[in-house]
Amino acid sequence: MSTYNLIVVDDDADIRDAIEIYLRSAEIVVYKAGNGLEALKMLEEQEIHLMILDIMMPQMDGLQTAFKIRESRNIPIIMLSAKTEDADKIIGLHVGADDYMTKPFNPLELIARVKSQLRRYTNLGNYIADADVIHVRGLTLNRKSKTVTVDDEDIRVTPTEYKILELLMENKGSVFSINEIYEKVWKDPSFNAENIVAVHVRRIREKIEINPKEPKYLKVVWGIGYKIEK
Repeated sequence: MSTYNLIVVDDDADIRDAIEIYLRSAEIVVYKAGNGLEALKMLEEQEIHLMILDIMMPQMDGLQTAFKIRESRNIPIIMLSAKTEDADKIIGLHVGADDYMTKPFNPLELIARVKSQLRRYTNLGNYIADADVIHVRGLTLNRKSKTVTVDDEDIRVTPTEYKILELLMENKGSVFSINEIYEKVWKDPSFNAENIVAVHVRRIREKIEINPKEPKYLKVVWGIGYKIEK
């Protein structure tokens, strides 16, 4: 695939147009929507590989839109907001966002993050056949089909959640610090990584654990990081 389709969802037309200009040189086709309802309709009509989603919008805001998308799709979502409070970032990540940027943002950083998310989304499963499947008791990750199952039941995960699970499962028993997880999964130096990683880990636990408060698979090693129990 050489061309990617992306939706920019923002009620500010100038921001939508600016992002389109930034991404035009990266072989990315940019569709534009002014609110979540427009974006969801567009998502049904086009093959979309990533969404850039503002939080504060009329009719349907970014949080509601992300929650709705995650009911059926795993495309990467990058949230945008003029707010800087950590609580807004945590809420955005909790409803299914893969990354978060605060306005005003650096265009080069936005392009880099978009490309990073697209690589993770489109390259999942491009591994050697001998290592296609990883088993940890009832938890299974299939690199070829890009699926995760628990006791043979399919679990819907986002691309970022998949990469965290893949990292920990292929190194089961090894402890990874929060910064190590961020740098290996996001491919960026860690920046405010603690909240971002913690939210993704919590979402993974809610999906794979019978009792997330007493996890069977994804364990915390206090003061150090996380591991998948052997």
